[in-house]
Amino acid sequence: MDRSAVNPWTWSVELGYNQGEIVSGHTRTLYCSGQAAMSGDGKPQHADDMVAQLALSLDNLEAVLGEARMSLANLVRLNVYTTDVDRLFEHYGVLAARLGAAGVAPATTMLGVTRLAVPDLMVELEGTAVA
Repeated sequence: MDRSAVNPWTWSVELGYNQGEIVSGHTRTLYCSGQAAMSGDGKPQHADDMVAQLALSLDNLEAVLGEARMSLANLVRLNVYTTDVDRLFEHYGVLAARLGAAGVAPATTMLGVTRLAVPDLMVELEGTAVA
């Protein structure tokens, strides 16, 4: 698989994402359901703690990727849903650091939503990965 960043502007790279990515060659694609701060038995965790919810959401996304023999390095698209955009931006470094450590800057969209499926949840990550 070959991937190339598409960035007509460079400001997004500093925030940890590309405006687009071209993926070519023989590939497998994984479309991940939204991952949130849920325990292994489906119970919401870390009510009112954005940092802990973001970290666990990333852990859960990595678990899905790992089950498919992929990692964060395979992410080409990341959708971030949050009930509090300003609060998430205060802690966006948690996400950017993990993506940076994986050497990836997937095309990303962040959306502020009224609520997520489970009321105590504040962030959900939905990804597309290619290997």
